Amino acid sequence: MRASLLICALIVACLAPGILATRTMDRCSLAREMANKGVPRDQLARWACIADNQSNYHTDAVSPPNDKGFRNYGIFQISNAYWCYSKDQAARDVECKVKCEAFLEDDISHSVLCAKKILEKQGWSAWPGCTGSLPSIDNCF
Repeated sequence: MRASLLICALIVACLAPGILATRTMDRCSLAREMANKGVPRDQLARWACIADNQSNYHTDAVSPPNDKGFRNYGIFQISNAYWCYSKDQAARDVECKVKCEAFLEDDISHSVLCAKKILEKQGWSAWPGCTGSLPSIDNCF
C-alpha cells in the first residue's frame, strides 16, 4: 500500500511541472509576437527591455503587494492601482477594463493592449530603466 502511494506521489510530482508550467518568453519571441499584434518595430527593443527588467519575460509574474496593497501583474507588471482589478478586489472602472489575472495568461494580447494604453497615457516613464541605446531587435526577424 505504501509503495503504491509513493509511486502515485512520484508520478504526480513528475507530471505537475508540465501541468503547471507557464510561459516564459525571450526577447525575440516577445518582439515577434508584439509585431504581429501591431506594435511598431521601432518600439520592440524597449518593450523587450521592459519585459526583461519587470518580469524576466514570465507571463505569470505577480509582485508582492506594495505599501498600499497594490500588486503588479504579468510580463509588463501592470498595476492594479489604476489599470486592472484583481480577483481580490471588487469590480471597478479601471483604465484597461480587465481583470489583472488576464495579464497572467500565456496569450499576451491583454497585456499588450493595456501596456499600449499605459504608454499612451504615461509615456515610457511608467517603466523606468529602459532608456538610451538598447540592443537591436533586428536579429529576431
